[in-house]
Amino acid sequence: MYIAAQTVVALIALLHVYILVLEMFLWDKPKGMKAFNLTPESAAATKVMAANQGLYNGFLAAGLFYGLVPGPASFAFQVFFLLCVLVAGLYGAATASRKILFIQAIPAAIGLALVFLA
Repeated sequence: MYIAAQTVVALIALLHVYILVLEMFLWDKPKGMKAFNLTPESAAATKVMAANQGLYNGFLAAGLFYGLVPGPASFAFQVFFLLCVLVAGLYGAATASRKILFIQAIPAAIGLALVFLA
């Protein structure tokens, strides 16, 4: 169970690195506009805001990666940052796009369950 939990935490961290790249560097490029269903005009108008969001996703990834380092705080870091991802995913699903529920919230909930079971 421990290996499954650590694997899911690592995958969620990698997902947030990918989201960071999409939001900070690809927002106004074809891949970013497709991922977020943007027009060139809306992408240009929201580029700075998206970069800020991307930075926050990077912090989530950093916290999850730090939680993978064995030590007395590993469990607490994993739980805290998975809860942050879960809350952000639920809020995003309620306010922006339902698909965020499946991309962020449900994987975070699975990760939390595995971390607690490990």
